[in-house]
Amino acid sequence: MSTGKCFVIMGFGIKTDLATGRKLDLNKSYNALIKPVVTAKGLSCIRADEILHTGIIDVMMYKELMEADIVIADLSTANPNAFYELGIRHALRPHTTIVISESKLPYPFDLNHVRITSYDHLCDVIDYDEVMRFHGVLGKTLDVVMQQPKVDSPVYTYLNGLVPPALQERAAQVAVEINNAIEKNQPARKKKSEQSKTMSMTTEQAEEAIKKRKYKTAKLLFGSVLDMLENDDDPANNINPYILQRLAFSIYKSKEPLRLHGTESKEGNHLLALTEAMTYLNKLDLRHTNDPETLSLAGSIEKKLYEKQEGDDHLAAALLYFQRSFYLLYSRYNGISLAYMYLCQANSAISSTIEEKIADLVAARRMWKMVIEKCNHDWKEVVKREQKHQHDEQEYDALSQEQTKNDLEQKFWIQVNKAEAYYGLGNMEAFQAAHEAASNIPHEKWMMESFEHELKQVKRHLKAVGYLIDPSLQKQRKVVVQPKQAIII
Repeated sequence: MSTGKCFVIMGFGIKTDLATGRKLDLNKSYNALIKPVVTAKGLSCIRADEILHTGIIDVMMYKELMEADIVIADLSTANPNAFYELGIRHALRPHTTIVISESKLPYPFDLNHVRITSYDHLCDVIDYDEVMRFHGVLGKTLDVVMQQPKVDSPVYTYLNGLVPPALQERAAQVAVEINNAIEKNQPARKKKSEQSKTMSMTTEQAEEAIKKRKYKTAKLLFGSVLDMLENDDDPANNINPYILQRLAFSIYKSKEPLRLHGTESKEGNHLLALTEAMTYLNKLDLRHTNDPETLSLAGSIEKKLYEKQEGDDHLAAALLYFQRSFYLLYSRYNGISLAYMYLCQANSAISSTIEEKIADLVAARRMWKMVIEKCNHDWKEVVKREQKHQHDEQEYDALSQEQTKNDLEQKFWIQVNKAEAYYGLGNMEAFQAAHEAASNIPHEKWMMESFEHELKQVKRHLKAVGYLIDPSLQKQRKVVVQPKQAIII
């Protein structure tokens, strides 16, 4: 039976940490790191977004911040709402507030006197050993805070003699005020409460559909969430970057627009889907955004439009998006995509002179070299993680299985990125080795097919213009690759 309440301040869903350019799945942080520990201590656990659409947002949020026995504030991704709510809690209560964050959060200057307990997030997953470690740390912290509370609010630390709101004396009056507000807004509150549950559940179902590559299902689910947001009478909730980005991604991957009319061919629907996906992304201010995930998705869509011969303007746009994304987030994916776009530009009318084509080819070669360096670095990190797990005697549960699958996928993509980069640089021996290594890693069939499709395009463009810096390319490279049959996992 619950003996108290813990209110959790944090974002939800997949958010981009603009300080590092990484995307963090905050739902995993909540469900794997925080909630299990809190409930094990006999506390009910409520996250901030669970009261986001209850109709009287301010009253309910302030009530939780004032009355919760424990507040845990996760500041990961430097969410401004989380900082604001933490400030309110510090003003209302002198103690029982715990501050945590992902380890790469730059320490906020105004919180340099507040202890922040850190955890490591691997972006898509959280390390199994890190979950076990953080459970112990947070569990001990909760024990201390619950049994021997000390002043942890800087407000009450530095303003000596400050008296917190008289909770006991005000309890009855607060209850009356809240009940009156709730009764006054009951119809809207009930409607929005039901909508909130539907939105939360629908979003989770959509993300699960993406994991299973059921993009058409995900597209419809995210579309229904967007309809709910657009019908919300609070204008601040009408635009949700997370929902818009995931909807655009689902439409792009499904190759169909959100709503089919039955008048287009399969190819026509694909083009409509690409255009529609860009329409949703443009609502996120693509010209100024610093979100590398949004920019990468925009680059991928523009790249596909160019490949479908919709015009060189899409090539130019894709190149620009991948450039911005790569220099915001130094990643293999953005690097290999950027190198490919330079190669495409060298073989296009955009580069109208020999000098411009050579410049593009040189830029592509530089990117391929950077990709190989990044691949070698990322491979060492994955291997280090795997070696650590080999000595772990703890129970092999669903969380560690998910991490193992993610590590295998990362190793596959590292090897195919290296293979493509080595091919672009003309190192056929290294290309063969990386290709064979990728073939030997368990993977789904579509993954190898995706790589081979792009490699085919790389070969085509190199055959057309590569000779400008590598005379040997005037003769078609004879590379015979016999990949092993893809292993389905």
